[in-house]
Amino acid sequence: MKITVIGGTGLIGSRLVTALRGAGHEVVAASLSGGVDLTTGAGLDAALAGAHTVVDVTNSPTFDSASGDFFRTTTGNLLAAGERAGVRHQVALSIVGVDRVPQLDYYRAKTLQEDLLKQGPIPYSIVRATQFFEFVDAVLSWTADDTTVRLPSTPLRPIAAAEVVEALAEVATGRPLDGTLDIAGPDVLPLDELGRLTLTARRDLRAVVTDEGAGPFALVEGDALTGGPAVRTARTRYGAWLGARS
Repeated sequence: MKITVIGGTGLIGSRLVTALRGAGHEVVAASLSGGVDLTTGAGLDAALAGAHTVVDVTNSPTFDSASGDFFRTTTGNLLAAGERAGVRHQVALSIVGVDRVPQLDYYRAKTLQEDLLKQGPIPYSIVRATQFFEFVDAVLSWTADDTTVRLPSTPLRPIAAAEVVEALAEVATGRPLDGTLDIAGPDVLPLDELGRLTLTARRDLRAVVTDEGAGPFALVEGDALTGGPAVRTARTRYGAWLGARS
């Protein structure tokens, strides 16, 4: 099967390309650095030529209100190019609970991306994942200074990027879901506790202060980001993943 991975050089995309090629598929790793520009459509027709499936793992360059315009434009260009190329399956990576957090610009933008895919002309699948283990350090940096990290107790259910890749590869090589698959890590952890686990493992002496108003995750209500009863549970626990890297 020929598969084009849009965003094929990023954290998820590069691993997905490797996994799909290892399984014997013909894979095009499309990226801005390789001349494929989703915002203008440049290079898309060539990247999608002959592809059965397209997987979109791109990200907006900003997380503010401009992200809505980004996903509106890029998804429209990708769907149009896919239709011209005869693509039979469009796959997109999204976020568990994204439609339950309209307070965040970026989450509204990702919901828009999902809606455009659902309304598009090509059979589709959406893989929604919880927050990646690999992004926890970045999340802590948003509300940190030299001595403290301020975090709300928002419940999260983080997941290893490797297991997100496994799910994407499975969906990309299967029949279109015309629906959504939710995947999450095995443990629900309050963000402030996640911060303490991380700093301890890093031997970072800064204190985590619970602050229910700190950072964007403070806007999340209840358990919106942990997944419902149908969520697929991944294997790797955050503590074990941290320990292997410390």
